[in-house]
Amino acid sequence: MRARRADGQGPWWEPPPAVGSGRQVAWLRIYAELNDYLPACRRQRDCPLRFDVPGSAKDAIEAFGVPHVAVDLLLINGRSAAFDVLLQPGDRVSVYPVFEALEIADATRVRPQPLRQLRFVADVHLGRLARYLRLAGLDCVYSRDAEDAALAELAAQGRVLLTRDLGLLKCNAVTHGYWVRATAPREQLAEVLGRFDLYDRVQAFTRCLRCNEPLEPLSREDARDRVPAGVWRAQDQFACCPHCRRVYWRGSHYDRMRAMLADCLRQRDAEPRA
Repeated sequence: MRARRADGQGPWWEPPPAVGSGRQVAWLRIYAELNDYLPACRRQRDCPLRFDVPGSAKDAIEAFGVPHVAVDLLLINGRSAAFDVLLQPGDRVSVYPVFEALEIADATRVRPQPLRQLRFVADVHLGRLARYLRLAGLDCVYSRDAEDAALAELAAQGRVLLTRDLGLLKCNAVTHGYWVRATAPREQLAEVLGRFDLYDRVQAFTRCLRCNEPLEPLSREDARDRVPAGVWRAQDQFACCPHCRRVYWRGSHYDRMRAMLADCLRQRDAEPRA
């Protein structure tokens, strides 16, 4: 029998299988923010992993709900190990997220090194987030019709896949990805800026919101026949996308978008310091 939590929300722990049951057990513990992927009954504790034949550590971790791209360090019985190691009965597995301050150069990393230049691809559910990232001047590819295979291929080309779909992060082709926790687009933007420490890389209004290309300055004279007459009389600064030819100026939306970005950036100062 499984021992139950007092609140009835799920198993508190599971005892080893009875002698002669034929099943084997290893023990898995997930650390830090990786617990976000787990149900409450599995967080911050050793959990039994039952198996009939040894399987890979990667398969075991993803079976618990943690995508491989979120894992940076894997310890088996206290020693660093790779994803393809076959778990044995009695093994104790510790799973850690990407480290920000702890040096682990002598350990075996189970994911590629961080990308030198952060570029993103957003899944079909994150269109507004993609637009907000472009507004902040960050490179983010998005298509409302993109299939999972196309998203994985783009991620394999050196982009961080942003998604709300945990299954997509478990695709072997995805080497860098992030599960966006927030559901509101503005909160998603603040989450991504904080998670990847992008505050100092924000260059607002420098990228096309439609096609993601960097904007180029457009002289007032060249803009004259490309914008409404009232806009041309009221504005003296213009920019143009070299790809889709869309013209930008500081219209009524400019102050609203600038205030939104400022609010996200203020969250950096509100974050507790270590």
